[in-house]
Amino acid sequence: MGAKTVNKLAVPGATLHYEVTGSGPMLLLIAGGGTDAGVFDGIVGPLAADYTVVTYDPRGNSRSPYVGAPADERVDQAADDALALIDVVSPHEPAYVLGSSSGAITGLELITRYPDRVRMLVAHEPPCTEVLPDAADARAFFQEVYDTYLKEGVAAADAVFMTGIGAHDDSMPQLEDLLPEYREPAERMQANAPIFYAHKLLPFTRYQPDLEALKKVADRIVPAAGTDSLDNLPGRPIQYLSAELGWPVVTFPGGHGGYASHPAPFATHLHQVLSAPSL
Repeated sequence: MGAKTVNKLAVPGATLHYEVTGSGPMLLLIAGGGTDAGVFDGIVGPLAADYTVVTYDPRGNSRSPYVGAPADERVDQAADDALALIDVVSPHEPAYVLGSSSGAITGLELITRYPDRVRMLVAHEPPCTEVLPDAADARAFFQEVYDTYLKEGVAAADAVFMTGIGAHDDSMPQLEDLLPEYREPAERMQANAPIFYAHKLLPFTRYQPDLEALKKVADRIVPAAGTDSLDNLPGRPIQYLSAELGWPVVTFPGGHGGYASHPAPFATHLHQVLSAPSL
């Protein structure tokens, strides 16, 4: 694994913190929710032997501050942020992309709008629940989480949210039980919860993918989900998209955050998927 470099990139409305490790074709890892580049630390090392791995803090999270006051997220803007990183690190070649959770929604918008800049997209559990037949129920659930945050704060919203999405499948140790080197990034990401609930939760979960555009690039999209979370709320939309795209869902170790809870087998499986000639 090559040395990691830490960089900053100014984009409209924010300054992105991003990290580059390894060599080879670019592999962009897009974090979701209130997480940041650090959520992928466990898989970067194994992948950096074969790829130039790029991780970053999405705008508003951790070390990627907004310019000015926080504003509601726009998925097209998130895709433009991802494109800006690809253009800086791999200006002449398209990139492999893994997006998880809302990061997978960013990936879907990225390949929709800029198909020539994505070599392959692994879309891991994008919670674009508007595609579901019971979308109204999902919409009401996320509205409940948002309203709970506004009325009762982060802890109450966490309780409603984590139960509703089945996040217990990837239960992690309590902060006080973590070693110091793991506690710092966990606390950093936990501090992003207000931004996530106030400005990201509803815009991302109400995203409606352009199915006709995605069908045109279906041979470069890998529908993916955690083995333990495929049937939970965030895993269900990719099953619908899989049927539309004509590819089976590829399951990865663990649940919604399997890259963090099962990093070694997750990285191995991702490399196998990216290097396979076809699904």
